[in-house]
Amino acid sequence: MMTRNQSNEREQLEMLAIDQLVPDDHLVRKIEATIDFTFIYPLVEKLYSELGRPSIDPVVLFKMVFIQYISGIRSMRQTIKEIETNMAYRWFLGFGFYTEVPHFSTFGKNYVRRFLDTDVFEDIFYFYRNVRKVKTIKNLYNVIFGKLT
Repeated sequence: MMTRNQSNEREQLEMLAIDQLVPDDHLVRKIEATIDFTFIYPLVEKLYSELGRPSIDPVVLFKMVFIQYISGIRSMRQTIKEIETNMAYRWFLGFGFYTEVPHFSTFGKNYVRRFLDTDVFEDIFYFYRNVRKVKTIKNLYNVIFGKLT
């Protein structure tokens, strides 16, 4: 006998934290536990002015690129769409349920105005690789790609 779902719980209210929606073994949790992203601030500090409106956190911008890279997403526009709906990505960026995700053009403008003629993205990867212990890099590799042989 065919059964029809008689209840629609889409509008059900729940009290929960975004942290509860991200599984303990999710890749972004492993990355967050492996990398302390605060090392990015001194690397990009000279690219920001003391004047003007508050900017988007540079760690968030970098993590957005990181999400794009590890997920194999081809465009920042699509990455933003994924971040808007994927609770694990929102958690990784430190966003809540109602935090507005930066528009893809905001990332593009930041890239053109601050990062285009710099090596900041390379500096971030090289800094982490060179300053941190090789063991940590192997751990990060293992987290993302699986066990090194």
